Amino acid sequence: MTRIKCCGMTRVEDAVLAAELGADAIGLIFTTRSRRQVGIEQARAIVRALPPMVTAVALFMDEDAAFVDEVIAAVQPALLQFHGAERDDWCAQFGPPYLKAIAMGEGSEALPRLRAFPQAAGLVLDGHGLGEAGGSSKAFDWSLMPRDLAQPLILAGGLHAGNVGEAIRVARPWGVDVSSGIESAPGIKDPTRLAAFLAAVRAADATQT
Repeated sequence: MTRIKCCGMTRVEDAVLAAELGADAIGLIFTTRSRRQVGIEQARAIVRALPPMVTAVALFMDEDAAFVDEVIAAVQPALLQFHGAERDDWCAQFGPPYLKAIAMGEGSEALPRLRAFPQAAGLVLDGHGLGEAGGSSKAFDWSLMPRDLAQPLILAGGLHAGNVGEAIRVARPWGVDVSSGIESAPGIKDPTRLAAFLAAVRAADATQT
């Protein structure tokens, strides 16, 4: 079964609805470079409202270690996710397991970076270019998804209800990560698009052999 992470949550009601519809994880973005940035107090409110067994993920991009520690102490996310130039040992220093986003906008030239994070719990393959923030709505060539890595691979970038089934068929990821494809505006999730996305993932799963 393909795991689903709904990212860029800024409102309690959106996060709760995603969880009720079957999302496995909720992403909270703390970098100032994102239009979906959430403050610590609002993030705390979202995490408190989540039902059991839904994972809260805190996202950062080239932040100071002290700020990451502050968020961990206040919000208590189960997972961290890093989108910048952070290195493996730096990401692993905080305690919670971490995901590392790999910018796949360069195509096959990005593939060697997948080997640079052996301590990561999983890798998020996103469609943006190197040095750019995620949430760009850019897809990449899904056929580049490698099959020989032990770490779970999460597909991100330009996904929505109309293409996620094909993405799953081609890439066969462990999980998918969506943000702009379920929004009416940055950080504001659209209930109809959200429900359609989760339904499309489950429909794709039902056809996999």
